[in-house]
Amino acid sequence: MTDETNAGRQPRGLLVLRTVAMPKDANPNGDIFGGWILAQMDLAGGLMAKQIAGSRTVTVTIDKMVFKRPVHVGDAIGVYAELLRVGNSSMDVHLEVWAKALPEDYAAERHLVTEGLFRYVSIDEHHRPRRVPDNPPFFTRSGDTFERHMDDRPGN
Repeated sequence: MTDETNAGRQPRGLLVLRTVAMPKDANPNGDIFGGWILAQMDLAGGLMAKQIAGSRTVTVTIDKMVFKRPVHVGDAIGVYAELLRVGNSSMDVHLEVWAKALPEDYAAERHLVTEGLFRYVSIDEHHRPRRVPDNPPFFTRSGDTFERHMDDRPGN
């Protein structure tokens, strides 16, 4: 784990999920298990992928996970999602987890905890890959070119 400073960096993408780290999710040192954080990321990414695809999606790969700081019991975490690529049936979503202490231990700044690249595939009712249709609030295709629209969404 590295302890890099955020140096004014802000979260990229849309806030998709916000929750609080609880004692049941911690190791004996009071740090939250990386697997719990990974599960929160996959929940958030899956929500976004399903909204973009308009169908059921499955997680097929997780790449470039980097844990930068620990999350402690009681920290509020936010998972931010940014659509990076849309293929025929797949979507690459960059996910970031940011944490900050709750009000009784108020920390003015949130800290980047981890980030990673998740790939989701849209599937049909027979569990076969299904083409991701254009979804103008998120993206459109022009030929083989992917044009992202998330930056135009409110709050970005």
